This record gives sequence, structure tokens and C-alpha cells, in this order.
Amino acid sequence: MSTQPLTLVLLGLAVVNGMFSPILLPQSAGAVLLLAPGLLISNPRLAVFLAYLLGAAVTIMLAGVPAALYERLAGLEETTPASKGIWIGGAAVLSLPALLQLFRVGL
Repeated sequence: MSTQPLTLVLLGLAVVNGMFSPILLPQSAGAVLLLAPGLLISNPRLAVFLAYLLGAAVTIMLAGVPAALYERLAGLEETTPASKGIWIGGAAVLSLPALLQLFRVGL
């Protein structure tokens, strides 16, 4: 079974979390400001875009930890749909505040 549709779901959740997370966006923007202060002088939109990308990358990395532990404990050689589902579940949990903000449900 191909895991490509599952990968697209994972990437979609990461992008939503990178763009709308009330938790990750301030930290990502601060990290971009510290790492590349010259970007703000030339193009502030580029700095915001990099903050979104950094937030999405952090989401993918943190959500992959439980899936990697599962693969290690199960002795798997490559990613299976079950481990990809664990990865998506982790991304969904991390993206919950962003999804609430996106749909304007609020807490």
C-alpha cells in the first residue's frame, strides 16, 4: 500500500500548524529574527514565510518521534502505514490549537 496520501495529510497538518498555531508562530518568528536579522531589512514577508516553514518543520519533527519509537520497538526496516498513522496522529495533536484557530472555534 502506498503511503503517499498519508504523507500529504501529514504535510497539510504541518503547514496549518506552521501558519496558524498561536503557540509556534511567536517562537518561530523570534527564531527567524535571531538567525537572520538582515532579512527584515530587505523583505519582511520573507521572514514571515521562513517562520511558517520553521513552525511546520518543528511540527513534522516532533510528531515523528512517537512513530520512530514505534518503528524501533517493532523492529521495522521501513515506514509502514501504521507508523505513518502514528505520525499523523502526533501531528494532529500538535496542530489542534492551530486547527481551532483556523476554524475560529477558540478555547
